[in-house]
Parts: sequence; structure tokens; C-alpha cells
Amino acid sequence: RGILCQGRGSAANSAVCYCLGITEVDPARMELLFERFLSKERNEPPDIDVDFEHERREEVIQYVYGKYGRHRAALAATVITYRPRSALRDAARALGFTLQEVERLVRAASGWRSRGAVEAQWLAEVGFDLRGRRMRLLLRLANELLGFPRHLSQHVGGFVIARDTLERLVPVENAAMAGRTVIQWDKDDLESLGLMKVDVLGLGMLSAIRRALDLLGMELREIPPEDPETYEMIQRADTLGVFQVESRAQISMLPRLKPRNFYDLVVEVAIVRPGPIQGEMVHPYLRRRQGLEPVEYPSEAVRRVLERTLGVPIFQEQVIRLAVVAAGFTPGEADQLRRAMAAWRRRGGLERWERRLKAGMTERGYSTGFADRIFRQILGFGEYGFPESHAASFALLVYVSAWIKCHHPGVFLTALLNSQPMGFYAPAQLVRDAREHGVEVRPVEVNRSAWETTLEGEAVRLGLHLVKGLSRKGAERLVTARRAGSFRTVDELARRAGLDRRDLEALAAADALVSLGHHRHRARWEVAAVVPEPPLVAQAPPVEVDPALPSPDEAESILHDYRSLGLSLRRHPLALLRAELAREGFLSSAEVARRPPGAVVRVAGLVLVRQRPGKGRAVFLTLEDETGSL
Repeated sequence: RGILCQGRGSAANSAVCYCLGITEVDPARMELLFERFLSKERNEPPDIDVDFEHERREEVIQYVYGKYGRHRAALAATVITYRPRSALRDAARALGFTLQEVERLVRAASGWRSRGAVEAQWLAEVGFDLRGRRMRLLLRLANELLGFPRHLSQHVGGFVIARDTLERLVPVENAAMAGRTVIQWDKDDLESLGLMKVDVLGLGMLSAIRRALDLLGMELREIPPEDPETYEMIQRADTLGVFQVESRAQISMLPRLKPRNFYDLVVEVAIVRPGPIQGEMVHPYLRRRQGLEPVEYPSEAVRRVLERTLGVPIFQEQVIRLAVVAAGFTPGEADQLRRAMAAWRRRGGLERWERRLKAGMTERGYSTGFADRIFRQILGFGEYGFPESHAASFALLVYVSAWIKCHHPGVFLTALLNSQPMGFYAPAQLVRDAREHGVEVRPVEVNRSAWETTLEGEAVRLGLHLVKGLSRKGAERLVTARRAGSFRTVDELARRAGLDRRDLEALAAADALVSLGHHRHRARWEVAAVVPEPPLVAQAPPVEVDPALPSPDEAESILHDYRSLGLSLRRHPLALLRAELAREGFLSSAEVARRPPGAVVRVAGLVLVRQRPGKGRAVFLTLEDETGSL
């Protein structure tokens, strides 16, 4: 059906999955580990994860139901547990708080407070008296509820397919969404039963890549491998919009790691993760890669396992192999260690593996320090360690998306805009980045734009889908009516396209009526005059006086652009404030880049991304001004 898909996770360790086209990663070429996919000790079917274009995932779900029947296939459930906001809301309702009080309580637990225990200080900050018995009871009940199951929801993509009727094995119910069936147990319960589960997942970048390939008339396999220009772009961290390497953490890592080939991308994808960072693997790897630290191996067997990553275990498969060659584990036992690593934060149970691992290494002549270091790195993987097979699958998409951006930036922008929402950055930043790469971006225009963003030669024409408040049906009627000829007046547009007042006002607000001779203010005036008229009045239209409305100034135009489109092709908003900001001592991002490390600076910008890693309270912001971002 032309749906782009990509197998990932442990499936990329299987040659059969590669030959069937489930994954594009050749496990023989990548030296991947089959036991990560299937082993006799696990005694269960393999877990296969497949990403599909996120906009067409529902097609795949319905295909599975159609092929196997609703009686044999169903989605797994996931248990939603109480967190501070939901605990406060439900406890407050039970205790008889008013709706207004409940909303105040919920706001007290918003933002970074959405994890951890509910604190009395939060409630005091929004005006509640904590001395009352009911407030003390609310605080106690809300904290007791935390982590307790609240309701069942659908798993993001876990599909169970049975040989016979599912309801003979597990309880099944109809989902709230039409055409879906859900098992009332979660994936851990189903795993215990040994039922086969396939993860049908949605990935926005696959939608974007498929659109880009369609525009280029290419297939995925036709992308030239190991292109030097693509790697040069990646090394400069010019990767805004590129899959997996567009976050600030990845952008800061790329100039240090300097990927030169596909395997370097595999490492790049895996190394900027909590597991390698907490396992103290990142800095040793970088120092060794830069020749600042010698690479040493305690034995030839360990060298064979860790040579490709310069003596630092970065992938789960390497930990499994180390357990085999250095501690005497069987491959299946080593995979059981890997599974224990993934669950030890929730369940514990690593103690017996720690004793076994360290004893096995000591018996084979490895130092206590080496054994301790390997176990610390295993604990780091418990936070979030990537399997090499998973990183290799993602690295392929990194390379493909980077190649498209490098050689066809207009196509790349068009594909990304038509696949929103996805990625770290909003359309405004994607458009700005493309213009910095020489792409001409043309505005939304009723006589030119289609529903989706399109290419006009090498230029990109923004689509009607970006106009906030414009209905898709109205836009499609507009495009259909335009085939008979361009629109000349707002009245003609309304009549031929059958647009209602809301659609017309949305187009006027987006400055999309310029070809009809109207700036924003005049366009709104003309739209206001579009009203159904009785036949008698229609035959004798009144003589109207030109209102001579002034054109909006630059600041007003930019403000309305962001309100109606989420972006502007005019100057950056901060450019209008730069003189005033400079007087107040605020630096631009370009000026900050020239300041020495450790300098204290004042900056101002639009907030692009907010991130709060893990369970900490630190919040990281990405700010943008007219000279760049920081």
C-alpha cells in the first residue's frame, strides 16, 4: 500500500527479519547479536517493533484487524497510574471541593511539579489554608494515591495476535475509538502468558521521508551511501529537522564526535542517552576518539567485543557479550541479565547478577576494578541503554533525512511541514532554517497555495493547512474552484468556493488575500461585507465609499503572522526590539557565542523548546532571536 515502515529494536538482530524486509539493517554487516532477538533461555516468541508513517498507522491497525479478525487480534492495554495532578483532582472531588477550587489545586501541581510527592507548599501558594482538617486530609489522600492504578488505556502500539479466539485466554473489551479492540491486561501480563506481541508504532520522520522520496521520485534504497557532503553537514551540527540529532544535546555532541561514517552515526544515536551518560561512558569514548586517552583492553576476548567502540561498552549487546566472554555466561543467561538491567529500577533483582558477574570475571583473571566498572555501566543501562540494533535502525533514518536536507533542502522543508506535528521544532524554525540554506519560501496565497505545502520549481509555497481556523473542507473547495480560473474578488472567492465567514476571516487574518489586492485590514473589511443578500438587493448593489484603511505596520504584520500561521516570512520579532534590548544590556545569540566560557550574560528570545530531563527540577530552554538560537 506504499506505507513506509522500518523494523527496529531486537528485530534488527535477525537475518530473517532483514531478508523479509522488516528491517533495513543487515545483522551480519553490523555484527549484531542474535540472542538479543531470540534465545532458548527466554522460551518465548520474539518481540518485534515496527515503525510506520505516523499519519497512516491507523491503516495498518485496521489491516491487522481485517487480516486476522477482531476475535484473534487486539491492542494491549496500559495501566494509567495516579500522578500529582490527577491525585489532587480526584481526591478533591471526593472531599467535596468546588470545581473552581479543584482547578486551583490542579494548577498548583502543573509544570515540573507533575512528578514526585504533592507538597503542602504548592497548595499554600495558590491560597489554601493548610490548617483545616479537610486540607490536611486532601494532602494525605493525594500522596497515598500516587502510583496507584487509575484507569486502563490503550498501549501505544502493542498488538497481540493469537492462533485461536483471544477471549478464551484474556479479557477483551471494545475501545472507545471505533473499530478497535483492547485486551484488559498490560504488556507485562501478556508477556508472562507468552502471547505473541508486535508493536505497531507511528513515526513522524517516516511520513516526512516518504513525502520527500515521492517528490524526488526515488526509493529509500537509492539514497547514495556514505556521502561526504552529508557527513560534513552533520559534523557542523547543521541538523535542525534531522531525525534524532536535532536536540540541543545532540547538536552539542556532533562537533565533538564528528561522525565520518554510518557506524559513527550508530554510536551518536546511542551515546546521548541517560544510560551511557550515567554509566560514565561518554567522556572516555570522546577522549579516546580524539586521541587524548589510550585505548586499553584487559584481554583479547574483551578487545573483540569493545574494539569498535574504543573499549567503552555503549550498547546493550556489548554488555551481553562481555558477560559471555569475561564472566562465563551462556548467551541466553546474558540476555536474562539484559532484561534484568531494563527492569531493575522498578523491580530490583540485580544483586544475584552482580555477584555472578563479578565472581565470573575474577575467576577469569580480570581485576576487581574492571568488574566494578562494568557493573556500574550496567546500572547506567538500567536508566536507558540503547541496543545496537535499535541504534542502527535509527541511524539509517538519521542518514537518509540528513542526505535529503543536505542536497534537497526545499524538498526537506516541504516534507517536514506536511508531516507536522513532529520533531523538536515548530514550522517557524524549520522555515527560518531553510531560508538560511538558500531556499525561497513563498507565503500562503489563495490563488497559488494548495492544501499542503508544495514546490514551485526550487521554491517552497506554504500551504493552506498552516492557516489557523481554516477548515480542510473549505480549503479543498477553494482549490477545486480555482481550477476554473483565479479569484479576483473576495465576493467571487466566497461564492465559487462556498466559503463561510469563518473560513474567509481565517484567510484574511493570514494575509492570504494579497492577490485580490487587499492588505490585512482591507481584506477583513471586504470579508465583513460578504453577507447573503435578498434577490432584490443583489440586483441593485449599493454604491460603497472606499474606507481608505491604512496598511498594518511591520510589527502588527509580524504579530498577526504568528497568530494566524505560527510563523512569519518577515523579520524576526526580536529584530524589532534589538535596540531597546541592547540598551538594557541583553546580548544576541551571535554575541553570546563570542563570549568566553563562564561569562555571565543577559539574553532574550522566543522559547522554542522546554526540557526537564529525568526527575530533576532543572529546566533547559532553547531561545531564538534574529541571529540564531541558544
